[in-house]
Amino acid sequence: MRQVNIHEAKTHLSRLIEAVERGEEIIIARNGKPVARLCPPRKQYTPRRPGSLKGKIRIAPDFDQTPEEVLETYYESELFPAGKK
Repeated sequence: MRQVNIHEAKTHLSRLIEAVERGEEIIIARNGKPVARLCPPRKQYTPRRPGSLKGKIRIAPDFDQTPEEVLETYYESELFPAGKK
């Protein structure tokens, strides 16, 4: 990863873009402190298709029911002072 100052970036922008096209990443700095990064754009992603997993996932009817002994242990812990649920 190469670092250049703003003046050099303005002067040689075309060359820097060519370097990025080759896969390089360029950091642009002001007074030696990084302020921006010149890198290739992210690849386009395929948008979600609702329902694409229909029939492939099974959720148990009791998936959101917590056993009583687990609840008792939870409420008896230090997280909950006695009597407060």
